[in-house]
Amino acid sequence: MKLKVLVDNNTLIDRYFEGEPGVSYYIEDGDSRILFDVGYSDLFIKNGEKMGIDFFNLDYLVLSHSHLDHTWGLEPYVKRLTEEVMEGRSLPRAKLVAHPGVFNSRTFTGEDELGITMDQSRLEKFFEFNLSREALWLTDRLAFLGEIPRKNDFESQSPIGRVLIDGVYEDDYNIDDSALVYKSDEGLVIITGCSHAGICNIIEAARALTGEMKIRDVIGGFHLQNPSERVLNKTVSYFKDLGTEKIHPCHCTDLRSKIALAGVVELGEVGVAFEISY
Repeated sequence: MKLKVLVDNNTLIDRYFEGEPGVSYYIEDGDSRILFDVGYSDLFIKNGEKMGIDFFNLDYLVLSHSHLDHTWGLEPYVKRLTEEVMEGRSLPRAKLVAHPGVFNSRTFTGEDELGITMDQSRLEKFFEFNLSREALWLTDRLAFLGEIPRKNDFESQSPIGRVLIDGVYEDDYNIDDSALVYKSDEGLVIITGCSHAGICNIIEAARALTGEMKIRDVIGGFHLQNPSERVLNKTVSYFKDLGTEKIHPCHCTDLRSKIALAGVVELGEVGVAFEISY
């Protein structure tokens, strides 16, 4: 499997790409081409085309969750797809994989929209929907984890804004948050968007699905943005016991959290145009 970072908060020296507060990864596993999240704008397209990526010939579009920094690139993407069709190009319909709650309206104040702003009907013109609470295998080795069980007592304890369910706004615990797991010969590779479900919960869900206990790498947002001492200490303790050799926390993982994690596991730097193979 090969992974390229199309969008991240961070950029790398001597790599002349742009960054934004968001996530988008391009993944190849054998002949399968997967786009994981689309960032906040059309930047994933600009960066990706500069890397030689063909966004009009994908097998899967996977959304980790609904938040704007992972999904607002959908609007410019659909615009580009529409332009291609108008030019007479026949496009394959990639499968759109996500949790069924990904299209629920989300807000902080009741007036702003933090989630997906596009109608499902518009997206269905270009994508074959596969919304699932259950895990889905995308390839023989790569799986979408579906709804993540919240099993520990320190992660995903506080809501972020409100979510509209059955016509009523309620506290949003981001039940739609999910991730990917790749089963390599040397252990599991966990690929996350924001880890609202909890990075430790996500790893345990990946272990339960695959039956593999060894973790080779974890790359993506860890949802450790100004965490409490209790949350940070318990997370660091978990990674100390995990025994993995290296991780790649980024996006919503702040400097304090990275420094703490670096005390128990080697950290790799992540930025736009970062590439890694497993």
